Amino acid sequence: MKELLEQIKLSPDESYYIGIFQDHIDQSRWHYHQEYELSFITEGSGRRIVGDSVEEFHPGDLIFIGPRIPHVWFSETPMLNQHSGRTLESVYLLFNQAILPDELTSLPEFRHVNRAMQLAERGIRITGDTLNQVSRIMLQLPYLSGLKRLMLFYEIMDIIGMSQSFQFLASESYARSKFEAANNRVKGIHEFLMLNYREEINLKEIAGIVHMAPASACRFFKSSTGLTIFEYLNKIKIDYACKLLLNTDLNIVDISYDCGFNNLSHFNKQFRKFIGKTPSQFRKLRSVPNYNK
Repeated sequence: MKELLEQIKLSPDESYYIGIFQDHIDQSRWHYHQEYELSFITEGSGRRIVGDSVEEFHPGDLIFIGPRIPHVWFSETPMLNQHSGRTLESVYLLFNQAILPDELTSLPEFRHVNRAMQLAERGIRITGDTLNQVSRIMLQLPYLSGLKRLMLFYEIMDIIGMSQSFQFLASESYARSKFEAANNRVKGIHEFLMLNYREEINLKEIAGIVHMAPASACRFFKSSTGLTIFEYLNKIKIDYACKLLLNTDLNIVDISYDCGFNNLSHFNKQFRKFIGKTPSQFRKLRSVPNYNK
């Protein structure tokens, strides 16, 4: 999904993006972005992690996620569609705050829209009649344009904001602790690491993002966070590894590579450093049942 998001370019007559995601779900990765995301699953099943929430997903699921909430969809054992060869298909809508300027949201008619945006701060799974209403409109949107499409967007947000048919995803405590940096340079480094945790991280590239010399960027980041850039990167990886260990039956070698570690020995060393246990010991703590049984 990361690669897809980076390719999205709005045309001059669009205020938000509506698209169809079709891909192999095992190629998805732990990520977040600055946009709000409304996603309706039309094909595929597996497990979904949103913040500290882990749930199974199936066709017909409708999820609304706010900005900067890490999330990933994956299958424990890919079940390819016999006709398409895909493991996931979804219709999704992406937008940012620019589509809801203060001049609009201050109007009384937008009070339900404002509530929908607040609900998205923890992420919600939409259910019941609201699911039916919203998904029906979403399936029309790829074939519409102009003012009609924009008006249907506001209608979707209004429907969600009026609804009581939803379940929160991320916990309230997780939402409170969600990464928020007062300093834009720290925020820029954090976002770069979140998007590239699987890749070889180049310190010069990070320094270029914040317009500092590499040594200065390192000192600045540690003074701001208490961790070096690479310690912080490993923390991101280990946080994700913990979710996979507790909530999937993926083997530890695959988890280590999925989290961006080049070898199992280094993964074990870093895991013990942050968690105080080996990955195998940590996995024994899980209470989630084996959903293959």
